[in-house]
Parts: sequence; structure tokens; C-alpha cells
Amino acid sequence: MELTTPRLLLREFHCADHAAVHAFASDPEVVRYTDWGPNDPQDTTAFLRETIEHTTATPRTTFALAIVDQSAGTLIGSIQLAVTGAGRRQAEIGYVLARSQWGHGYATEATQALIRFGFEGLGLHKVSATCDPANVASARVLTNVGMQPAGRLRDHLYIRGQWRDRLLFAAVSAEY
Repeated sequence: MELTTPRLLLREFHCADHAAVHAFASDPEVVRYTDWGPNDPQDTTAFLRETIEHTTATPRTTFALAIVDQSAGTLIGSIQLAVTGAGRRQAEIGYVLARSQWGHGYATEATQALIRFGFEGLGLHKVSATCDPANVASARVLTNVGMQPAGRLRDHLYIRGQWRDRLLFAAVSAEY
């Protein structure tokens, strides 16, 4: 599976992506608001193995894709759409970019493309996402792609020894 945008290629991961993925997944600042990481090399290997296994699942419910800068040909991040309950018509989306790629609009561009794929390609009704309330940049991305604030999830995730809230955003196909 591949999706293209004006600047990006969203493609399946390969084992050869280990170094590029590990470079951002092991960066404490990149994973500051995530419930995983920073990765050690074995964590990155396990992530790649799992994402590659998802490509052959029937039915496929997880679309974890590498974000590649087309002009440079470099892998700069990861984005995932995971189909959840309600008759397989809902999904959750998440993304992470290498720190050097922040502030260029890549997260917005990739997220918009994957949401469109969810609605048009998979027939989803709703796509949701969460982010840490302190992650202002991620909340801006979710708003910029047309997702609406849908609430605050109190003590939603236990991350690095403390319970963290999450802001919930959602988009429905009829409004997108």
C-alpha cells in the first residue's frame, strides 16, 4: 500500500528501515508524549516485525506506514490508522516525526492523506485521535486536518510513572 501527497510518500515499512526508525523512536524528545519509547534497538526491531505482519492480516485492521520525504528520499516518521469496533467503521490515528522534521507541515499532510484513505478507501464513519494536553503542536495538527475537539480523557494513559490526560479529537465522514 502506498499513498502520495505533494511532498510525501506513505508506504509500508521494510526491515531495512531499522536505522531510520530507530533514529527518531529512540529520541526522548520525540516520544515525550507517547506511551512507548524511547526505543532500544530490540524495541525498534519488534515494531518493524509487527508492522510488517499487519500487512498480511486478513482482514487488515492496522495500517502502519513510513512517512518518506519524496524530495530527499528519506524516512522521516511513522503514521498509523488502526480500525476499531463498531462494525469496523471507526479508527484511531497517530503519528510521530523525527525532531528535525517538526514545523514543516509534514504531520498535517500525512494525517490528512491517511484520514482520506480511511473514509474513501475503507468506508470508515469516524476517525479519532488523542494527544497530550501539553502537546500543543499535535493538537494544532489535528485541528488543521479538520478534526473537532471531542473532550478530555482524564488519567487516560499511564506513562513513565504517572497518569496522563488526553485530549480527544474526531472527524466523521459526513463532515470531512
